[in-house]
Amino acid sequence: MTTTRSAPGSLIVEHVSVQYPGHTGQNAALQDVSLQINAGELVVALGPSGCGKTTLLNLIAGFLQPTRGRVLFDGHEVKGPAAERGVVFQDNALLPWLDVLGNVALGLRLQGIPAAERETRARAVLEQVDLSGFAHHRIWQLSGGMRQRVGLARALAANPALLLMDEPFAALDAFTREQMQELVLTLWRQTGKRILLITHDIEEAVFLASELVLMSPRPGRIVERLSLDFSQRYAGGESARSIKSDPAFIATREHVLAQVFAHRDKKVA
Repeated sequence: MTTTRSAPGSLIVEHVSVQYPGHTGQNAALQDVSLQINAGELVVALGPSGCGKTTLLNLIAGFLQPTRGRVLFDGHEVKGPAAERGVVFQDNALLPWLDVLGNVALGLRLQGIPAAERETRARAVLEQVDLSGFAHHRIWQLSGGMRQRVGLARALAANPALLLMDEPFAALDAFTREQMQELVLTLWRQTGKRILLITHDIEEAVFLASELVLMSPRPGRIVERLSLDFSQRYAGGESARSIKSDPAFIATREHVLAQVFAHRDKKVA
């Protein structure tokens, strides 16, 4: 296999395929997927349920190994989870017996960070996600959106080079979802972190992505890539409402919707 040249700290998915054991033979989840995420990029992988989006994220996180191909981070093959790749889960995966501060500091505690330092770092990221006044609240006292902010803060506390977000807003109402989208863009602008977010929501994908990766139904393949500037416009001070009502945004959203249906119909045929 040839060696891929990459910029320092880049994430490379190189001709990856994944097959899960099935009742008859093998069940292909991903097929020959290649992707690169460089510094400062916010990449969104979009596709219907079952297209392999979560499988792709699990490969990059190190939770899963490919059947073929490889995943490289900073020139080294990914063999398991690491603090350099933070994950925000769809269900937030918070521990109800810990308060907000304890949940945010948990990863730092597992890394052996001293108590005073992990509290300082946890409080700093709680301020970033607008939860500085809720450090000692219990998880059951928080709304769904606030819980997702805690999950985001926990991932950020370890200062990962790459932030992986697994459909983090799927269970939220429309108003809270838009607030969380805006928060992600604000943090992206402030921290300069590279982010991979997966979603099946077309408007969310078009709004957030600096690069949108459209995936086909199973087995998941990348069928189109779009470089977009709507997230940069928001980071530059334009309002979300102004952007989402722009004819260029609407045209892009409708193009992506048409592509999703076209590839779905090909699969059905």
